[in-house]
Amino acid sequence: MSYDPNPRTAGLLARLRAFMDEHIYPNEKAYYDEVATGDRWAHVTLIDRLKPLAKEAGLWNLFLPESTHGAGLTNLEYAPLCEEMGRVHWCPAVFNCAAPDTGNMETLERFGTAEHKERWLKPMLAGEMRSAFAMTEPGVASSDATNIESSIVRDGGDYVINGRKWWISGMGEADCAFMIFMGKTDPAAPKHKQQSMILVPRDTPGITVVRPMTVLGYDDAPHGHMEIIFDNVRVPASNMLLGEGRGFEIAQARLGPGRIHHCMRMIGMAERALEAMCRRVKSRVAFGKPLAEQGVIIERIANSRIMIDQARLLTLHAAHRMDTVGNKEAKAEIAMIKVAAPNMACQVIDWAMQAHGAAGISQDFFLASYYAHARKIRFADGPDEVHRHQLGRLELAKYG
Repeated sequence: MSYDPNPRTAGLLARLRAFMDEHIYPNEKAYYDEVATGDRWAHVTLIDRLKPLAKEAGLWNLFLPESTHGAGLTNLEYAPLCEEMGRVHWCPAVFNCAAPDTGNMETLERFGTAEHKERWLKPMLAGEMRSAFAMTEPGVASSDATNIESSIVRDGGDYVINGRKWWISGMGEADCAFMIFMGKTDPAAPKHKQQSMILVPRDTPGITVVRPMTVLGYDDAPHGHMEIIFDNVRVPASNMLLGEGRGFEIAQARLGPGRIHHCMRMIGMAERALEAMCRRVKSRVAFGKPLAEQGVIIERIANSRIMIDQARLLTLHAAHRMDTVGNKEAKAEIAMIKVAAPNMACQVIDWAMQAHGAAGISQDFFLASYYAHARKIRFADGPDEVHRHQLGRLELAKYG
């Protein structure tokens, strides 16, 4: 499949690259300086200054496929734009295209009531609030969503929520206003009908943020990956999404686009790492000749190009399948890229770190944080083993 973008995407991509050249890359240091100054979990004012500029440039809510709220792009059209944004870890928020908000906005658009959309979706689409998605739990293997133990119990006109969650990304954001919470409403129901999803305002009594989890030492402030206790958290029954027992169904619908967005961004990160590696080895000399003339370096650069292009084409193919046959029918392709893209990114970034010597694992370059993020994605939205298991079963099924 060709990865040449169509004219509409090509125009958006050109504007996006120009925007990033003017506003994102020059402000990378300013972003991290602001985070490091004072309260590391405070609101980043740089993002607020850049959001209106992104709106003016027509680079806003690009992720929503077939939606009047976004740019109306398909998954395939969005892919190169998401890749470009992935080159700078924090910049998707500037364009209102950051996870987990993207998945939550799609969920609200597809499954929310008119009340949900007015209260939560509308301000999110305007970039006025952030959100979180509370599913993973420390007490069970959460890669199997049917293991979720947190409870959602009906009590008159409310639901009462109890449980402990962790790795809840986005809860560190100062403007995180709510989360989508997954728990069990009926443990006696059939296996895939026990879970439900409900909207929980961030300021509801009974919510305690225990700590931010770290990823290879990075706490990802101010975004964060929080451990949270829910102690008799009471929300209106109208906050339930779709109805009791529909949580697993919503989770499957939500994770398809989220997974492919992660993979698109991984490709952008790997491309930037390869660029950094090439520049580094052309400027450094070891053992009497430039690193760029060392055989092992040349081989790693070549393999990086092969691996990145392979992952990109596989991701574009998955996006095309999602657009043409739907997320459910494209489950094999989505599983493939969810394994291939982060593994590719981990390897390319690792080679880039090695080419930089000790500097590659230091705070002076972006590579170490990129590696931590890429390694994390091998767990996020399902670990490699789960996707490989699904793929293997789908392949075997072809043979009766």
